Amino acid sequence: MTDSEQIAFFERQAEEAYSRMYDATSSSDATARYSDAKEALYSAIALANGLGQAKTAARLEARLAEIKAVFRSQFS
Repeated sequence: MTDSEQIAFFERQAEEAYSRMYDATSSSDATARYSDAKEALYSAIALANGLGQAKTAARLEARLAEIKAVFRSQFS
């Protein structure tokens, strides 16, 4: 798997976890999916930063901030 594919993999994992937040049947399940999304994005951001892909890292950080804001407003 190339570095770009690995970043895309982590990003897909994050989006899938984010989507599953809305299917959660309990607040603890929603929190777990939120945590999964954050961890996947943290991995993607770290990889992008390590590869010197500042624009990609910034885009991923913005998405992470959006997910955090949504979780805090809808699930907390």
